[in-house]
This record gives sequence, C-alpha cells and structure tokens, in this order.
Amino acid sequence: MLRDHYIFSNGRLKRKDNTIYFFDQEENKKSLSVHQTDNLYVFGEVDLNSSLLNFLSQHDIHLHIFNYYGFYAGTFCPRNKKASGFTVVQQSAHYLDLEKRLYVAKAFLRSAVHHMLRNIRRHKEKTEEYVERIEIEVQKIETAKSIQELMGIEGRIRQHYYQSFNAILKNDFIFEKRTKQPPQDPLNALISFGNTLCYTTVLSEIYKTQLDPTVSFLHEPSTKRFSLCLDLAEIFKPLIVDAVIISCINNRIITKKHFEFMEGMVFLNEEGKKKFIKEWDDKLSTSVQHRKLKRKVSYRYFIRLECYKLIKHFIGDEPYKPLKAWW
Repeated sequence: MLRDHYIFSNGRLKRKDNTIYFFDQEENKKSLSVHQTDNLYVFGEVDLNSSLLNFLSQHDIHLHIFNYYGFYAGTFCPRNKKASGFTVVQQSAHYLDLEKRLYVAKAFLRSAVHHMLRNIRRHKEKTEEYVERIEIEVQKIETAKSIQELMGIEGRIRQHYYQSFNAILKNDFIFEKRTKQPPQDPLNALISFGNTLCYTTVLSEIYKTQLDPTVSFLHEPSTKRFSLCLDLAEIFKPLIVDAVIISCINNRIITKKHFEFMEGMVFLNEEGKKKFIKEWDDKLSTSVQHRKLKRKVSYRYFIRLECYKLIKHFIGDEPYKPLKAWW
C-alpha cells in the first residue's frame, strides 16, 4: 500500500539508481521505497536537484514543501498522465452555467454541513444551541441564487460550528475567532495545519483522476491556486481534520507545550507536527465498509471516489451525490 513520508530534518534528498535517499546534516542516510511512496512532505530545509524531480515525476510522487513555521509553500506535481480534454471541457461547462455550478456548489456545502453536525451532535448535551443555529442557516442553502449568497451562508455556518468547539474541547483550548495568516492561538494553528494537510491530500487524489484542479464551483477559480481542492476539502475538513483535532486535544495527545509562541503568531513545534501527522495518517488509513462497493474503503480513498463521482456528473453518466458519512 502506498504511504506518505515526512521529512523534518535539514539535509539533502538524492536519487541513486532506483532509490531515493535522504541525508541529514550528519550525513546519516535513510532510504525511501519509491514503489511504496505516494507523497513526500518536506518541513525541513532540504536540497534537491532536477534528477530527483524527474525521478519523482516518473513514479507519480508529489512533493509538498512547507516553511519553518509549517505553512504550505507549494507542491511539485508530476506531469498529469490522466489528462482528458473532454472531461475538462465538460467540467468547465458546468462552471460557466450558473444553474449547473450552483448544483455542484450546494452539494459540497450540504456534505460539509452534514459532517459538521455529525461532529457536534456527538456532544449534543453541550451543543444543542449551535446545532439549532446551523440548521436555520442550512434551510437557506436551497433558495440561494448566487455563489456569493452561498458563501455567506457557509461563513455563518462555520462561525457557529467553530464556536461550538468551546463546548466540546477540553484542556484550555478556546476558540475566539478564526485567524489564518498567521494563526494567533493554538487552536487556530491546529486548524490551519490540519487544513493544509487536507488540501495537499485532496490535490494528490485529484491528480490521479481526469479532473482539472483549477476549475472550481463553490470557491471562485483564480490564478495561482488549485481552487477545486478547496471545494472538495470542504467535505473532508470536518470529517477528517476536525475529528483529529478534537481527538488530539481531548486525549492530551497535543497540549500547549507542542506550540511555539511568537509575537502575533502561533505554530506547532516539530514534536507537535509529528504527533498530529501520526494521528492524521492513522485517520486517513482507517477503513470503512462501503455500502455500494461492498468492501472496505479508507478515508483517503473516499476522496478519490468523490473525484470519480464528479467526473460521472460532468460527462452525464450519473448525477453527483456528495459523501455523507453514514458510519
């Protein structure tokens, strides 16, 4: 089974024959199995060359780069071998037709809200008021006539949802307001770090299909970003990221000692990143019995299945029905 590898130390990534090696600053060598690698995540200062990038491209390995603070810098994506002009044209046609675009955008949002409510209903004795507020906003989704109106509904729902964390989380983690660039408290640092891992995972899964990651529906397409990743991540942030955050905090896997505090900025330290990533990987590899496929499917593969369902919708095979976790 393919897996992700994470590099936290400074050093060099090097290809030798048909193997990737990482050399740390003391020249200690570690080999990475190419045939078992899906993504490489680099959090340290790492040197590499074009020979390595060519090798990664040949084996469809994505390289995700983060800076010292754990903020996402960019991704090296191998040449897209799944490209389909027909699918891209149909995907773009659904973006250009407002009615068709709204259908897909509303589907993303309905799935996201389903998973948000799933999280907070597990603590219903403490979160009933937030559930009611979100349900009032949910009723407005069907009557929304524009993407801007839909994004406004999404913003209000997410605000109520994050406020409910104060009733769910233990150990002095408090939500005051969402701050991103940069995060200004430990909870926001966790949310930002987890969301970034979600975006890169979604991007990797999109690239294994014929979808174009730049043509989106809920989020406005623009230059310099893969906006379809943001759309699909709406489904999986509450299902995977937020579930991991709640578990890490309430089970004291991550505490305040796992953060670094600077003026106007908070971020996970190396130990904190490693602990979160372990829980993240465990969650992605967790399998669930799929009702239609009649076999077990990992959380990661559910992302790919969502891409396949979108393709079927765009080419007219089957109307898109977003994932709504039943387990």
